[in-house]
Amino acid sequence: MSEYTNLLLEVADNIGIVTINRPRFLNALNVATVYELDRVADELTKNENVKVVIITGKDKAFVAGADITEMQSMTAIEARSWGQLGQAVFSKIENLPKPVIAAVNGFALGGGCELAMACDIRIASDKAKFGQPEVSLGIIPGFGGTQRLPRLVGKGRAKEILFTGEIIDAPEAYRIGLVNKVVAPDELMSAAIAMAHKIMSQAPLAVQGCKTAVNIGLNSDLEFGVAYEAEVFGLCFATSDQKEGMIAFLEKRKVSFIGK
Repeated sequence: MSEYTNLLLEVADNIGIVTINRPRFLNALNVATVYELDRVADELTKNENVKVVIITGKDKAFVAGADITEMQSMTAIEARSWGQLGQAVFSKIENLPKPVIAAVNGFALGGGCELAMACDIRIASDKAKFGQPEVSLGIIPGFGGTQRLPRLVGKGRAKEILFTGEIIDAPEAYRIGLVNKVVAPDELMSAAIAMAHKIMSQAPLAVQGCKTAVNIGLNSDLEFGVAYEAEVFGLCFATSDQKEGMIAFLEKRKVSFIGK
C-alpha cells in the first residue's frame, strides 16, 4: 500500500479503512490532504481485495472543515481552483465503484460535512456535530455542500442550515435524514464494520448497480432514471450471481456469490 502523510490506510477483511490523520488541526482539510484523498480513492478502486470503504477521523473530529490558515489569503481565482479540486475529489469518492461508509466520530463541519455527504452511508457517534458554517466566514460551501445537502434533507431544511450556519447534533442529523444511524462512540467502528459486512454478504455487482442507478437517477429526471434502472436490471441477468441467488432462494439454501 502507498504511504500517506495525512491519512492512515488499513485493509482487513476486505474493508479499506481510511482515517483522516491531522488531529492537531481537528483533521481540517488542507490541499495536501485533499490530494491524498484523491490518491487513496484511486488505490482503493484498484485494490480487488477491498469490497467496502470506511472513512473516519482521528481522535475527536471527523473533519472540522477546510484549513482556514491556507484559505484566508487565497485570491478569487485560487479559491475557485481549490473548490474545483475538492469537488472533483469528493465526486470521485461519491462515484467510487464500491460502497463508502462515513463513520463520523466527531465534528463534521464545512468540508467535513461535505465529505460525509459524498459517502453512500453515514453512521454517526452520538457525540458528532454537523454543519455548513461557511457563511460565518463570508463564503459559501465550496466542495458540494449547497448541492448534496438539499438532496439529502430537502430544500427548506438545507437552506436553513446553510443560511444560518447552524451546527446540529447527531440525533437531529438523524431526524432530518442526514445520517443513517447514531450509535455510542465506542460502538461507532464496530457498527460501520458490521454494516460493511452486511453489504458484502450481498451480490457485489448488484450492489454496485444499485449505487450507480441511484447516483445517476438523482442527477436526471425520473424518465431517464427508470430507463437506466431497466438497463442495469437487465444486465444483472447476464451474471452468475443472479443465477446463484435465484437458485439458492428456490432451493432454500445459503447463497454463495462470486462477484461475476
